[in-house]
Amino acid sequence: MIFGEFSTVNAEGAVLAHSLRLSDGSFAKGHKLDHGDVERLIAAGIDHVIAARIEPGDLMEDEAAEQLAQAVAPDHLTFSKATTGRVNIHSAVDGLFVANRAAVDRLNSVDPAITLACLADHVPVRSGDVVATFKIIPLAVSGLKVAAGADILRRMPVFEVKPFLPHAVSLVATELPSLKTGVMDKTARILSQRLQLAGSVLQREERVAHRAKAVADAIGQALEVPDQLPKLVIVFGASAVIDAGDVIPEAIRLAGGEVIQVGMPVDPGNLLVLGKVGDVHVVGAPGCARSPKENGFDWVLDRILAGEQPTPQDISGMGVGGLLMEIQSRPRPRDIAAKPAAQISVAVVLLAAGRASRMGEGGSHKLLAEFDGVPLVRRSASTAMAGGASAVIVVTGHRRDDIELALRDLAVEQVFNPDYASGMASSLVAGVGTQGAQRADGVLVMLADMPGVTSDDLKTLIAAFREANGQAIVRAVSGGKRGNPVILPRAVLNAVMRLEGDVGARHIIETSGLPVVDVDIGEAAHLDVDTPEAVIAAGGVLKG
Repeated sequence: MIFGEFSTVNAEGAVLAHSLRLSDGSFAKGHKLDHGDVERLIAAGIDHVIAARIEPGDLMEDEAAEQLAQAVAPDHLTFSKATTGRVNIHSAVDGLFVANRAAVDRLNSVDPAITLACLADHVPVRSGDVVATFKIIPLAVSGLKVAAGADILRRMPVFEVKPFLPHAVSLVATELPSLKTGVMDKTARILSQRLQLAGSVLQREERVAHRAKAVADAIGQALEVPDQLPKLVIVFGASAVIDAGDVIPEAIRLAGGEVIQVGMPVDPGNLLVLGKVGDVHVVGAPGCARSPKENGFDWVLDRILAGEQPTPQDISGMGVGGLLMEIQSRPRPRDIAAKPAAQISVAVVLLAAGRASRMGEGGSHKLLAEFDGVPLVRRSASTAMAGGASAVIVVTGHRRDDIELALRDLAVEQVFNPDYASGMASSLVAGVGTQGAQRADGVLVMLADMPGVTSDDLKTLIAAFREANGQAIVRAVSGGKRGNPVILPRAVLNAVMRLEGDVGARHIIETSGLPVVDVDIGEAAHLDVDTPEAVIAAGGVLKG
């Protein structure tokens, strides 16, 4: 390719490097000039153009990007159409992205004009996430260089996505007088949340004394129980592991297994134990795994759930990047090409699990109050269904039976949050963790006690989300003051799944780094009915 400034009279056949605007139209970057184009440019007084002449053997940028993409094994991946020399590669499954750094570096060394950027090695991804992108820098590139790059891609796995494989997980928790029962309950709940992201389930829990023999017996029992799915055993010790001969490593040996590794260079997560009994992994979780925050346990768990067999060398090699204490989760890579608005889906998570404590002890439930003869929770669910969402998930908790009765015959997915008393975070996690929410490009979080919100309001919010290509947080406001509902894009859903306590998503909204689009829907954004007086003032009739 010959690049430079050409006299317009000699520019026929050249490819424009920059767009040109004329009084009667324009030429786009990458346009190949024909004889008529040259005459138009001369008539417009343009005597020189910056362009490229394509030489024999060169490939135009889109064709070059396409050839590179076609050389990648397509398993569990989807590919965008090449545009402006770029092909984006998406994961087609929930899984673990694995990259071969040496191979990526080798491809990027073929020619500076050929580039491949991808996620870091062993990063969990959701279906639809962008995991890699090919970009051709100039308008054209040597076909021989593209062929060399494609050969590298065909001969070795440069990157791939390993789908998460559902496992039947057994939890063995040891007890000491110093460990509160509430801590153990929380541990099981948070483990369930971690497993849910990978499609696995916590099948059973056994609590035993903090002794090697008791733990070994519990491991053996977990292995004997028949399961339809591959097994995984996770042990949470009441006391931290401080030696290879401590309770959990010794229990693995007593159960007939081998200890693969004690300790890892990831902080938090140093005190992890990894072993196997037969072909079943046994993981001694570090104490930090009782928290939903990312730690070394997540790194090992993800590999196992993706079908890998972590080795001592794998774990010892996690030190670079292993200091997690100050690292904040960031949104997943954004797709560069705009997605058609009609294809951007939004699921509604309707929160209806709260205890309605401000209604008074033994008083009526606000969500059963009737507006125009319809229970408020049913009215809110119907509003959500009419708002254009791809799915409506209702999270129930307090007075579950009454709420479910009010929702009878509605085409909504109901999910019960047994931990509703802990606060809003657990309900957000329960709703966002459902398949309907995880498959959507965004989740509209809606409170069930806001009778003023209409289906038209929801449609307006969803339209704003689609206009932002699903890459912004959309928030209902009134007079500039933030309110509800809120639409959260896929990029922040993992952060939502790690919330705990009586908190919502405000901190995530403020720290995500994503743009926030405020949509004024009037007073409906602030009107909730938390007290009997508020219900009556809003036009409701107390029932139930």
